[in-house]
Amino acid sequence: MSRRPVWALHVLIVGLALHNLVMALLWRAGVRGAALSALSAWKDVLLLVALVLVVRRIRLGSTAVDWLALAFGALIVLYGLLPQSWLGGDATHRGVLYAARHDLLPVGAYFLGRGLELTDRERARLCHTVLVTAAVVAAFGLVDVYAVPLSFWRHTSGWFSAQLGLTYHGLSGLPENFVYNAGNGVVYRRLTSTFLSPLATSYLLVVALLFVPLRRAWGPPLVVLLFAALLWTHTRSALLALVVALLVIALARRSPRPLLFALAVALVGLAFVESYGHVAPRTHFTAAELRVQERHAASHPQASHDATSANEASTSEHLTSLRDGARTVVHHPWGFGLGNSGVTAERTKVAPKAGESTYTELGVEAGLIGGLAFVVWSLALLRATVRRRVWLGAALAAVLAIGLQTDVIGVPWIAVAVWSLAGDSA
Repeated sequence: MSRRPVWALHVLIVGLALHNLVMALLWRAGVRGAALSALSAWKDVLLLVALVLVVRRIRLGSTAVDWLALAFGALIVLYGLLPQSWLGGDATHRGVLYAARHDLLPVGAYFLGRGLELTDRERARLCHTVLVTAAVVAAFGLVDVYAVPLSFWRHTSGWFSAQLGLTYHGLSGLPENFVYNAGNGVVYRRLTSTFLSPLATSYLLVVALLFVPLRRAWGPPLVVLLFAALLWTHTRSALLALVVALLVIALARRSPRPLLFALAVALVGLAFVESYGHVAPRTHFTAAELRVQERHAASHPQASHDATSANEASTSEHLTSLRDGARTVVHHPWGFGLGNSGVTAERTKVAPKAGESTYTELGVEAGLIGGLAFVVWSLALLRATVRRRVWLGAALAAVLAIGLQTDVIGVPWIAVAVWSLAGDSA
């Protein structure tokens, strides 16, 4: 076994991209409960093993970014130990453990990257692993969205409810964003690929697009494949994040070329979102799903289904969630303790004090100081990464931008791949 487990990062990059698909298929095959939970824990075990193997190589505190990572990690541990009754939280012990794992994942990945001390050749190989993984995710997704009926995935929905504890009603147990609901019973498939999520898939694709070497002969065709898959995820936040990343590259390199790419992404993305109903495969709600949709429409009569409108239901909900979460943090600045926000709260049947935005979720759990600690650490890491490897810094900038409306570190692939490579470059 190598003293520098670079192999573990390769396995995590590939395995985390396939994890949801494999777990859902195992559930459909009859694997349930503790057995599936034990198999699902492979990623946590592997990351811990890798950290143990490199811990002696990590020169803790050798940079300001290290200290900031340690400070944020220490705050998360502290808030995990404080009694919920002191803070006004309602999380269960299981919820606290889930939240600690969630919040500390980027910290662990960062220090794994610090300890690996990658050579240029090893780093290049890891980037190739990211690109091959993204190509597989993109190709599988494009085939699936046209060739695999939605009914097939409905039969795997029990993995979300029975195994993860997430309750979805609008699509027979599948997440509501699995499809694009244009209103009036008109439904289109979105590319979800191996993540079984258009959002998580789109975030991987954005990161991978920034890794592609355009000077290589295979670079442009790969960009076309990845960008096509990104468009079919129908995820506007990811397209906007890609524009942000290209602007970061343009500013860092003082070059107009990335600006042209950013403009092209914005124009093509806007046109594709506008015309999605003309290119996407149409699907249908079941009778039971239609009744749920009708009840939802009756309770939200003002929601618009124009995908480019700021009042469109998804956009409105994201903005409302961000505003409400920020208000909660301001009015309860000492935090409620771990396990009181986002998916973690939902999984443990606790009313979430905030949801979706990475920053408001951390602020609700670890207080205003915890949320600010993550922001300061992230900005310091971004500055250090942009200076050393612009393309990787741009990927981190895209992820941090996505975090404004989404729990981006709740996607393990993003937390591990991006933060470990950024840690290597810090």
